Amino acid sequence: DEIYRQAKKSIFIVDNYIGLKTLEKLINIQDGVNVSIFSDNLAKGLRKNTYDDFCKEYPNLNIQLFHSGGVFHDRYIILDYGTDSEKIYLCGSSSKDAGGRITSILEDPDRMKYDSMIRDLIKNNQLVLK
Repeated sequence: DEIYRQAKKSIFIVDNYIGLKTLEKLINIQDGVNVSIFSDNLAKGLRKNTYDDFCKEYPNLNIQLFHSGGVFHDRYIILDYGTDSEKIYLCGSSSKDAGGRITSILEDPDRMKYDSMIRDLIKNNQLVLK
């Protein structure tokens, strides 16, 4: 939660195993921050009805879902992409499992090495839940 609250403009989450806990971590982000979740929703963790109910309950949150493209093993959180305050975190576990086990989330100060990866991600198609 602390990491997400740092964002001023945008949050990109790259995680193939999303669920309701992933969304719940975003409840306290700053107003006006746009969230893009990139996932192939493996194990069908997030269902359409759960996502729709969440969006109705928190209409002030702008959360969009996109495919990650089937190429990611690691999980990332990217805050404020393309701004001076951009931060990139590498996550040891899925956000849907937060608090369930000991895990690490590390900030990588070498933002440039991720630039082409992020530019490719933002071209991906919308994720349609079932």
